[in-house]
Amino acid sequence: MSNSLELRQLRYFIAVAEELHFGKAATRLNMTQPPLSQAIQAFEAELGVALFIRTTRQISLTPAGIALLPEAKKLLLQVQNLRQLAQRAAAGTQGHLSLAFVSIADYSILPPTLRTFRHSHADVSIELREATSDVQLEALEKAEIDAGFLIPPIPEKFHALLHYQKILTEPLILAAPEHLFPAGAVVKLEQCVNQSLILFPRKIAPALHDAILGFFHEYGLTPDIGQEAIQMQTIVGLVSAGMGIALVPQSVSNLQRPGVSYHALANSAPAVEIGFAWRKDNPSAVLHSFLQLLNKKYADSSQS
Repeated sequence: MSNSLELRQLRYFIAVAEELHFGKAATRLNMTQPPLSQAIQAFEAELGVALFIRTTRQISLTPAGIALLPEAKKLLLQVQNLRQLAQRAAAGTQGHLSLAFVSIADYSILPPTLRTFRHSHADVSIELREATSDVQLEALEKAEIDAGFLIPPIPEKFHALLHYQKILTEPLILAAPEHLFPAGAVVKLEQCVNQSLILFPRKIAPALHDAILGFFHEYGLTPDIGQEAIQMQTIVGLVSAGMGIALVPQSVSNLQRPGVSYHALANSAPAVEIGFAWRKDNPSAVLHSFLQLLNKKYADSSQS
């Protein structure tokens, strides 16, 4: 089959093959019979085989025509699907989205946002990767992910490359071994002074790390940092093992572990911010649709 094959030739062939009458096929195609007959003859000449057996009373398909008909229908359907695929991709309702997220987003933003997005974008495949903020920034720089939920700040060297949008802030609360304080008790920071502190390494979350230590220093306290861990599950697991206390975002209280209790702080606790970052040069319509959803769900967020 030569490269000059046109889709109209397939449409003409299918119409004649289904009607088995050139006049009826021409009416169906909104054309006259002579150019249709000429087009079929040219198609047969291009293929090098006869597709129809013509008599004065009727026409019928040759074995070649019988074999070609289902394949011609498949080709036209594929072309139609390609058009729909392109339209859905352009509208952001079909395609691929790769997202990274810090562990604390898994207890607040991520699940409800993904549920809503999947409901309206069932044909979008979503790739999820849990990663610390510094790893996400490197992945964004290399265009390995579309976007990420992370903890600011965004280092200055990324300002020209990335957009950043604040999504939410939430206060820190105390995660402590359950034997330390009565259930539901509001705890003063001074009551924690003899407990080891489990903390994020500064490299992966400098703002959160500094906010927690600054909170202790504000009250004249110097915590004993007993352990560092990069994942919230690990931090809460260490608390459960009696290794110390931790200050965690309020939504982490959804993570229930035996031996751990969560407490509000009597002191004015700092808040942790979670935001969304993506490359300025990313043209993805799917990403744009996801951003629209975020803006709708978190209308008070601001973009930089």
